[in-house]
Amino acid sequence: MATALYEQYRPKGWDDVIGQDKAVRRAQAIASRGYGGRAFWISGASGVGKTTIAYILAGQVADPEYIQELDATDLTPARLREVEQVMHLYGGGQGGRAFVVNEAHGLRQDTLRQLLVLLERLPDHVLIVFTTTKDGQDSLFDDHEDAHPLLSRCIVLSLTNQGLSKPFAARVREIAEAEGLNGRPEAEYVRLAQRHRNNFRAMLQAVESGEMME
Repeated sequence: MATALYEQYRPKGWDDVIGQDKAVRRAQAIASRGYGGRAFWISGASGVGKTTIAYILAGQVADPEYIQELDATDLTPARLREVEQVMHLYGGGQGGRAFVVNEAHGLRQDTLRQLLVLLERLPDHVLIVFTTTKDGQDSLFDDHEDAHPLLSRCIVLSLTNQGLSKPFAARVREIAEAEGLNGRPEAEYVRLAQRHRNNFRAMLQAVESGEMME
């Protein structure tokens, strides 16, 4: 089965992340003290790199088969207890386990409370990464009083949506060229970035659909 371009070209390391220098520096600064036993909270607009950075972080402690992706809207207290049981088991390879919790603004009140306790006793071989949009984060804080204590237990990485049009345009054009899907000058890719509000994933989907061919 063919792999979507945004998955095929997803950055695998810090040096490949585009336009998020501040967040990358903050994440790298913690490396010397270790990522295990920590939780990260990543917020930002769609398509600016939340999932990419989450998986780079996860890969620092766990091999791919021990990285589990969870949807916050499906994370009930019962499901969280199951996850907590798995957390106490070491993974193969690097020995760690990582959990990426997407759409964190969808966390339920009862799950939030349970998470507060879980994060206080997170095993040293486990990393949890929460991802959410900025609007979703604001909504979560408005709706649930336990959201702020949860955030205080996390290392916060806020991704920017500013200044991304040109670097995104250049990289997307490189990918289009490599895939035989390019037929437009770079200025057209800048306009593509602006049209999609600097959503890198949406830009690559447009390229994959043939939009940038002559």
